[in-house]
Amino acid sequence: MDNPGPVEQSAETPLRVPRHVAIIMDGNGRWAQERGLPRFSGHKAGVETVRAVVEQCVKLNIEVLTLFAFSSENWRRPPREVRLLMDLFMLTLNREVKRLKRNNVRLRIIGDHSGFSSRLQVKIREAEEMTEACTGLTLQIAANYGGRWDLTQAARKIAQLAVNGDIEPESITEEMLSSQISTAGLPDPDLFIRTGGEKRLSNFLLWQSAYAELYLTEVLWPDFNAAVFSQALRDYAGRQRRFGRTTEQIIQQQANVPGNE
Repeated sequence: MDNPGPVEQSAETPLRVPRHVAIIMDGNGRWAQERGLPRFSGHKAGVETVRAVVEQCVKLNIEVLTLFAFSSENWRRPPREVRLLMDLFMLTLNREVKRLKRNNVRLRIIGDHSGFSSRLQVKIREAEEMTEACTGLTLQIAANYGGRWDLTQAARKIAQLAVNGDIEPESITEEMLSSQISTAGLPDPDLFIRTGGEKRLSNFLLWQSAYAELYLTEVLWPDFNAAVFSQALRDYAGRQRRFGRTTEQIIQQQANVPGNE
């Protein structure tokens, strides 16, 4: 299935879009195998899907898009596949960063950069620096990332502050921990999408996704086109986000918003 370009805004486009969308891009290998292609062909096709989804997020003024590209567990894959994925990562950075800058998209690569080659680490820094002044969509690529790693490195930073005498243990709060995780300063995900039919979080944004709305689809990532993404956004727009409150409280709150009389 070809990926069409981003859909134009229309009467069907949801009025209430999430500030932050997080996506586990699953199914590249299976997409390729179903077509008798090597698994790597699926990863290359998946890059085209990333471009279309980014364009759609820009069009809809979504603030943050976080994509799970390579987990800390993915190093267990066959060495050749890992090597090809790293090459694809480098190639994609080279090809896409100028396009991102033209579209006012800020790129951030979150995860443990130390696991990458020195050449790739330099390219990551260059790409981030090239787009750091962009004020539109923030595109976060989670690479060599794991939610438990994220919490561990945040805990280490806070522990060091305590050792230095800068804080007392009883002063540690949720807000303090949030300030030390890799996505600090950005809103938590509102919508968490997983493609490919699996039904697990896979160690992705564990802390940040505590109240995210989950949208699971059987569609494989290379087939996740603009129409499928729009369906996920419409589904999100129809949900009531209560954050522990009752439906009656939400209705009352909405009734008290100026302009709702």
